[in-house]
Amino acid sequence: MSVRRSGINPKKFEKSQIKFYIILAPFIAFMLLPIIFIFNHAFKPMEELFAFPPRFFVQRPSLENFNNLFKAAELSNIPLSRYIFNSVIVTAVVVVVSVFISALAAFALSKMDFKGKYVGMEINNAALMFVPTAVMIPRYLVINFMNLENNYLGHMLPLIAMPVGLFLIKQFIDQIPTELIEAAVVDGASQFTIFIKIILPLTKPAIATAALLIFQAVWNNIETSQLFMTTDSLRTLAFYLNTFASQTNNVVGQGIAAAASLIMFLPNLILFIILQSSVMNTMSHSGLK
Repeated sequence: MSVRRSGINPKKFEKSQIKFYIILAPFIAFMLLPIIFIFNHAFKPMEELFAFPPRFFVQRPSLENFNNLFKAAELSNIPLSRYIFNSVIVTAVVVVVSVFISALAAFALSKMDFKGKYVGMEINNAALMFVPTAVMIPRYLVINFMNLENNYLGHMLPLIAMPVGLFLIKQFIDQIPTELIEAAVVDGASQFTIFIKIILPLTKPAIATAALLIFQAVWNNIETSQLFMTTDSLRTLAFYLNTFASQTNNVVGQGIAAAASLIMFLPNLILFIILQSSVMNTMSHSGLK
């Protein structure tokens, strides 16, 4: 009776939930430690960065590391805003295009019958095993053959195909009853209409999760800037912060690296906070019973 009255997951706090908070609290604290450290480390003055024994929490917060980063950026020929612009454009385009293509392919592989369907899915699953380093040379040869060096497409094309996005969305679409699609066909809906009006709304949690994973991969990527771009004005923020922090001297470089790490981490954290409700949703919240 209590389950029926309150529900498995009550919207309001109840005393029966206390035991779950007690069990989960240590795990939550442990998982928050890296995030807390990144924020504290970025605001440590030099003497605390090199203190022994190392300090987890900053005692005298300072903006010194960020000031050193922006001062050094002002001395370069390319303004920091240019690298930020490149990263935003490349990441936005890749996320949108990659999610859309992955969703289309997932719909075809899940709900359509055609020759080579299962082989195509197995090839995608096999691609999940390859780390970026393993395909570095083939990617370079393709980009070089297409003459896309020093071109925004050189950033985008190697990153659009994300096997993990296709796999995740396809597994989610598999749970959608085929009868729902057949009913739409009987009503005269085209395959593209079914995809736009039925598949996409019902797969929002999977799409949000795929978008988050693709964003993280693209935003933190330095490979395309390193291999395909020789013009500094076309390189991304991740490459600039990575190389800049490593080229500075050990003392100042540690502080700049700490500030750069926080700058690169913040968009990932903000996007996860925005999408976390969609990411955690299950099929029961997508309109199917």
